[in-house]
Amino acid sequence: MTEDPASFGTQIADQVESFLIALRECALAATPEEAVPMLHLATAQLLLAGGRLGTMEDIVLEEQFEPDAGADPDLDELRAALANLLEPIDEYAEVFDPYERHPELMICRMSDELAEVAASLLHGLQHYKAGRESEALWWWQYSYLNSWGVSASTVMRALHSVLAHDRLDTSTGDTALLQALDPAVTRI
Repeated sequence: MTEDPASFGTQIADQVESFLIALRECALAATPEEAVPMLHLATAQLLLAGGRLGTMEDIVLEEQFEPDAGADPDLDELRAALANLLEPIDEYAEVFDPYERHPELMICRMSDELAEVAASLLHGLQHYKAGRESEALWWWQYSYLNSWGVSASTVMRALHSVLAHDRLDTSTGDTALLQALDPAVTRI
């Protein structure tokens, strides 16, 4: 790592907390029209932090065991609120690994993916707030490469698709994707 580790840790922790605040606010939004643009921006900003973690050298810890970070937070209420809010666009298709010889198509849910991202981020944040910055950075880097980076990327592509269809399909007066999902939805 070429930059000051303490400064880097603070920057990543700030981006993690900003994403978690935005995610909670989105879950409280009244409509997908309010939530989708905010989710898109928050996810893009989080992926910037992940990109920084993913391209830096591996963080190596002195200890080979993980200190107890405490109980994992219960995110079922957040997941349910997001699922309810995003119901018309929650489910989307994704290619699991584009480098596989025969890529597998998966059906995902934004609400599930976002809750899983939040769980990984919160785990690292617990270490950070307990003063174990190296452990937090290691966890965020590892889980970015192993899980939340993929989940956030797939959600980002799905949100981008919703926004693109909404904005570009309207030139012909056809918001086909959104109306096919929910005829009552006219524009995000």
